[in-house]
Amino acid sequence: MEIARFASDALELEILPEAGARLHRLRAFGHDLLRTPDDPRTHLDDPFWWGGYVMAPWANRLEARPTEALGRSVDLAANFPDGSAIHGQVYGRAWGQLSDASFGVRGGGDGWPWPYDVRLDVAVTGTTARLGLSLTNLADSPMPGGLGLHPWFRRPLEAAIHGASVFTSNDPSPPLPSPVTGEHDLRTLRPFPTGLDATWSDLAAAGVELRWPDLGIRATMAAGAASTYVVAASPPELDAVAIELQTHAPSGLRRLVHGEPGALAVLAPGESLRLAIRIDVGRDQGLASLR
Repeated sequence: MEIARFASDALELEILPEAGARLHRLRAFGHDLLRTPDDPRTHLDDPFWWGGYVMAPWANRLEARPTEALGRSVDLAANFPDGSAIHGQVYGRAWGQLSDASFGVRGGGDGWPWPYDVRLDVAVTGTTARLGLSLTNLADSPMPGGLGLHPWFRRPLEAAIHGASVFTSNDPSPPLPSPVTGEHDLRTLRPFPTGLDATWSDLAAAGVELRWPDLGIRATMAAGAASTYVVAASPPELDAVAIELQTHAPSGLRRLVHGEPGALAVLAPGESLRLAIRIDVGRDQGLASLR
């Protein structure tokens, strides 16, 4: 399987164009930060639980049943044991390499009645990786749309999610968020709780902080204004935690239809939705927060 590599002295990123242009490896100072399989082809056989992948034209879960939206019928098949249509349509498809640092794929159909393009632009410089995602509506009518990145970060992991509100469950996702309390209050860096599957909103500019105490590595992950939600899942049976930047909350199509917050965006013909993600890594020097 072809691997596209982007590296500096401190940081290495490997992309698999044939497997959804996914992040196979993110290595800082010689240490893997993602849950990375020994064989890259594992991503094709087991696409949801390894590395980091682009989610489009929606992120997280949509209901797998006929839904009328923007004058068209969306009828997605379930692809997850909970009966949902999860993580979009491009996470396992073969993407084309548009240039040395750009990848793209065209999607649509299979119950999603709008054609679209998705693009990923990659840059690694010094201790920083930049991932630019875009979703473009190719239809002749408005299209709902969403973007996200789904990395599985290795445990043991400490994290801080600077969100003041939380949708306490992703399945089902409640219509409205609640103020963070208890184990959902992650505004201070600490070991990530096991068994959470929730979405944080009302994010502070600080973004997400990550720390691997056994590796002596810290990182920050932040996005531009388009990203207003952080989804995190920490299944007890897995040696990793998913911490995902997304442009909308789970059940984004239901939210659009019913006027709930966190809905999919509405893209005019030819319009693009963008999500710019920046990951900065460094040697651990204690528990200093982002400023």
